[in-house]
Amino acid sequence: MTDAQPSSLARALGRVPSGLYIVSSLQDGRPIGFVGSFVAQTGLDPPGVCLAIAKGRDHLLAIRQQGGFVISILDDQSQGLMGAFLKPRDDGSSPFSDLQTRPAPSGPPILTDALAWLDCRLASEHATSDHIVCFGEVEAGACLREGDPKVHLRTNGLAY
Repeated sequence: MTDAQPSSLARALGRVPSGLYIVSSLQDGRPIGFVGSFVAQTGLDPPGVCLAIAKGRDHLLAIRQQGGFVISILDDQSQGLMGAFLKPRDDGSSPFSDLQTRPAPSGPPILTDALAWLDCRLASEHATSDHIVCFGEVEAGACLREGDPKVHLRTNGLAY
């Protein structure tokens, strides 16, 4: 049996490039994070970004509780950091315990091996489709080294 080919619409949506990021926040004082790809800059003064999160994820609740989030921007050199967030952890440990981090000014962890980071205050959110778009005002950030962000294309723009 062969795999079904994505529809023309799915293939077209898959051509919309996105980056790869680790998004972190705090939930009851403990770090929580996920691999994100739906991130975009939305403003210049003050700087703003948006982040789309699937409805019902614990990460959305953490961002609301914390009042913000941190985006660690990945590149070719740091994309392997995603692995810690992709495998289930039955022992209750955090993916951050395996990685080099430091706290952002607002508290959530920054991955120090990432290309860059942004510390964002949650400004608003908007429900759309099967995601919630969180709009953040960027309050701090820095490049940790020179380089270009990882650009990701999907084969099927209707699925992760």
